[in-house]
Amino acid sequence: VQLQASGGGLVQPGGSLRLSCAASGLTFGNHAVAWFRQGPGKEREFVAAYRWREGSIHYASSVKGRFAISRDKDKNTMYLQMNSLSPEDTGVYSCAVYVGRPIVSALPNPGAYDYWGQGTLVTVSS
Repeated sequence: VQLQASGGGLVQPGGSLRLSCAASGLTFGNHAVAWFRQGPGKEREFVAAYRWREGSIHYASSVKGRFAISRDKDKNTMYLQMNSLSPEDTGVYSCAVYVGRPIVSALPNPGAYDYWGQGTLVTVSS
């Protein structure tokens, strides 16, 4: 299983980026997929998750209303649309897969995930 995250870059405060996470060796549709981030000197932090089989979406309070997670079933790809970015959003963003059907309370726990992508760097700075 390989997860390939892409789409990071340098953006000014207030700007937008869209991240992608493509999978090979695994079909997203049977599992849960999440985005995490790790800022400089910070611990890894839950951002958003999509439980494919339940069709439910969950966001960290810090990004709710600004970020949107979506999917493309045909391309087996997940997206994270990030709007109104601030310097506090700077970090390495990684996608992860939970094999199976996690309960909602398990989604923010990075240790619960089975596969991880390599991460893509997002820098929000003027």
